[in-house]
Amino acid sequence: MNIPNPIPTLRQRLLNIESLLRELSDTRDLRLYDETRKAQLAHSNPLNAFGKKCFSQTDEDGITIEILRRIGCLDNGTYAEYGVGDGTENNTLILAALGWRGFWVGGETLRPDINDGRGSNFQYAKEWITLDNIHDISSQCLQRLERKTIDVISLDLDGNDIHFMRSLLKVGHRPKLLIVEYNAKFPPPVEFEIAYDPKHVWQGDDYFGASLTSFVKEFHKFDYQLVCCNSHTGSNAFFVDSAYANYFKDVPPDLDSIYVGPRYALYTKFGHPASIDTIERIFDLL
Repeated sequence: MNIPNPIPTLRQRLLNIESLLRELSDTRDLRLYDETRKAQLAHSNPLNAFGKKCFSQTDEDGITIEILRRIGCLDNGTYAEYGVGDGTENNTLILAALGWRGFWVGGETLRPDINDGRGSNFQYAKEWITLDNIHDISSQCLQRLERKTIDVISLDLDGNDIHFMRSLLKVGHRPKLLIVEYNAKFPPPVEFEIAYDPKHVWQGDDYFGASLTSFVKEFHKFDYQLVCCNSHTGSNAFFVDSAYANYFKDVPPDLDSIYVGPRYALYTKFGHPASIDTIERIFDLL
């Protein structure tokens, strides 16, 4: 007679642990989604309620779309993003999905098979960005795209961001929307920016970028207005050309009411995982 072994095997124990970890991860993500949604709806800035994740790291995509909808710039635009990782999660993939032309600049090889560029629709410059090369790279990409201006610039390089944006604006770039990563550790009215270092690599600590107040003061010189900080992480700030200020009269006028502090918890899983085929299909349709 076969007597079942009451002691689970090592394999069974491991399977049980894996199942428990998946359940804990799912529960954490559901709680994080719920907390984020409450934070979006409770924020004094109505733009925060539009936050949604598609290809962005968290809720930036929905804010971007609402801002562009308000200013009447959802079609036929041009984007530029500096610091795009491996090309599967960033702030301008959603614009490519809307049919925009644009270019990316970054130091990694892209996972989607779009590294060689798509002629006048998309360009990727695999370069380490410095103040010495950012303008030449941008000009060359725009020329290949057959465009003269950029409608949206997103910049997330974990370091010299304010120095690069200052330089881009000084040479005359005039995007309708700027998306920048700010160092949310420093609440208003603290001013902080790291010293420019062309070899800077983020070490996972608090030495990166610039405070929200520093970005606001710098961009004010170029007549840009802060309209939102994303609720989920408190890491991305959205600035619009002041020519469009009338479309954002519902945004609180004071900086403290727009600021979002650091809340860097990220989803373990959000919906189905991103497919390289999906991203490549988006660029095939451009």
